[in-house]
Amino acid sequence: VQLQASGGGLVQAGGSLRLSCAASGRTFRSYVLAWFRQAPGKEREFVGVISWSGSSTDYADSVKGRFTISRDNAKNAVYLYMSSLKPEDTAVYYCAAQSRSFSSNERLYDNWGQGTLVTVSS
Repeated sequence: VQLQASGGGLVQAGGSLRLSCAASGRTFRSYVLAWFRQAPGKEREFVGVISWSGSSTDYADSVKGRFTISRDNAKNAVYLYMSSLKPEDTAVYYCAAQSRSFSSNERLYDNWGQGTLVTVSS
């Protein structure tokens, strides 16, 4: 599956933003989808994951209660709605897919989008 993320931009602290990730291919439903992010000078980290049907989600503690991941299998898309944004949320955000398990383990993900930059100003 090929992934393309979009929706990044500059937003003030406390604001909201929705990222989208469009996927190609007919087997979209067979993939667990996740968002990861990489801040300047830091390693890439897990943000959120959604199961094949969308019935299960999980989030990093740092974004729980502020970010929501969702998917639309009919549109081959996954979304990340981010609210109450903080300057420390500034990062390049990546969508990723794998078919093995419902997991936050980055090493399991073998399909990656190109990333979209989110900048949160204070």
